[in-house]
Amino acid sequence: MGYDTIIIGAGMSGLAAGIRLAHYNQRVCILEQHYAVGGLNSFYRQRGRTLDVGLHALTNYVPKGTKSGPLSRLLRHLRLTWDELALVPQIGSTIAFPNIRLNFNNHFELFVSEVRKYFPKQVDGLMRLVNELIDYDQLGIGLSGGSARAFVSRHISDPLLIEMIFCPLLYYGGSRERDMEFGQFCIMFRSIFLEGFARPFDGVRLILKKLLNKFKMLGGELRLRTGVQKIFSHKGRVNKIRLSDGSDVETKNVLSSAGWLETMQLCDCQTAEEQSRQLGTGQLGFIETISVLDKEPKHLGHNRTIVFFNDSDCFSYEKPITPVDLRSGVICSPNNFDYVESLGEGIIRITALANFDQWKNLEPEEYRRQKKIWYENILTSAIRFIPDFRQHVIDTDMFTPLTIRRFTRKENGAIYGAPEKKYDGRTHLENLFVCGTDQGMVGIIGAIVSGITIANRYLLSES
Repeated sequence: MGYDTIIIGAGMSGLAAGIRLAHYNQRVCILEQHYAVGGLNSFYRQRGRTLDVGLHALTNYVPKGTKSGPLSRLLRHLRLTWDELALVPQIGSTIAFPNIRLNFNNHFELFVSEVRKYFPKQVDGLMRLVNELIDYDQLGIGLSGGSARAFVSRHISDPLLIEMIFCPLLYYGGSRERDMEFGQFCIMFRSIFLEGFARPFDGVRLILKKLLNKFKMLGGELRLRTGVQKIFSHKGRVNKIRLSDGSDVETKNVLSSAGWLETMQLCDCQTAEEQSRQLGTGQLGFIETISVLDKEPKHLGHNRTIVFFNDSDCFSYEKPITPVDLRSGVICSPNNFDYVESLGEGIIRITALANFDQWKNLEPEEYRRQKKIWYENILTSAIRFIPDFRQHVIDTDMFTPLTIRRFTRKENGAIYGAPEKKYDGRTHLENLFVCGTDQGMVGIIGAIVSGITIANRYLLSES
């Protein structure tokens, strides 16, 4: 059977695109190589517990009834209600450097007051910066180029404040070393500082359940454990796809959320080899520890939702030469959102930059040994910025860039993809498009909006 559209990858962007297309009665099939949906934002069961992967917090949060912004936009396009996502805002987060801690929450006024307290001469520049941010609606139509650091430096003169602003933005969406492309900066600054963080009580699985149920209710087809072996083309158009089991399927269009390089590697033509190098190869990998505690972090004196930390005045966001860079990181506690109920057990997740090459060639026994070593090292690094919780740990897990590579095929385990982005989503083939991270929208809301945007622009134009 042929399809109107085949979508490669059942992550957030793929599911969102599938829902949008199925709304208009397209025959849509989503192919997912993994045994579960979610891609980089999923969940798994371990020793009776359900643990999230990827999602620390959903960015772009706005209160119920807000008419503008990406969250409101995706709800309209996917025909979901605000209440269905059951989002609960953060309690409050912190950017922690050696001598200064800047607190922020979902009200930008707090961040402005913190800047006024520690950097009084920079407030006017900060407000000018905000006024010059490009609106979301102007993104995704080919906009690209320009250094975000150069843009910020035109408005803010204090080097330390610049580093503190970039720390959360890069950790939550930086695909380049040391800098961001200007369009990406606009997306991330708005999503984190002008809007903010939220999380469903049940974590990422609630969001995935809502998207998957909506897709299936509309007649969409999902095929798990079904990878793509090759994309065949004729006269500049995809004409069929070969699946991992060797069977072929025909389709009018293909939408890939697998990543630019990863998609080009599936194509059968010489042009794809040239195109694969167009955006560059992502080099930034991460490691994350998950610690389950016998009590909630607030009972240990830690009530921050997320802490972005750095142990010097200079923030080095780059591929480390060691397996893990212990100088900076992100500490997230899912307990520290403004829930009415208690999650019960405490959770502390710590993320740090990591070197894929240092992990990929380890023998299995040595790989497990290194994970234990670096788990302890990462916790030792983190407790410089939050209360020591180590004696309360009752269960652990940890993933490395190799884990990301194994489950998503992302080159180098780079979760934010290529350093350059393809905002228009077009490829060298007339009916092959990309969505998700390498289209330029990051985070859960960004990924969903990306799937909607590309589906609307290219695959519903004749509907």
